Amino acid sequence: MPTSNPCLNCGACCASYRVSFYWAESASESEYPVPVQLTSKLNEYRLVMRGTDQPAPRCVALIGDIGGATRCTVHSNRPSPCRDFSASYENGEHNQRCDSARARWNLPALTPED
Repeated sequence: MPTSNPCLNCGACCASYRVSFYWAESASESEYPVPVQLTSKLNEYRLVMRGTDQPAPRCVALIGDIGGATRCTVHSNRPSPCRDFSASYENGEHNQRCDSARARWNLPALTPED
């Protein structure tokens, strides 16, 4: 098992995919309320993290340089798609979407040893 989180020096997924989720995740009653000021309305039922609905997506909550030191400024209140997304082999399983995001940024795919 890795001793460090590979996402702390990556951020590729945050700058590759649209992050949309059910609007109630931003409600104050939610277990982990997503800051509504960082979202935009996608449709009647879904919000999207600002910046991820662009042709060149990059989440507004991400700081740092892709492939360098990065950090999610709302990590404890990130939406479910982010909570559900794991770096390849983080939980012992390969994640092709992680590999694809990393490739988009010219980063090598993660291996079980990472």
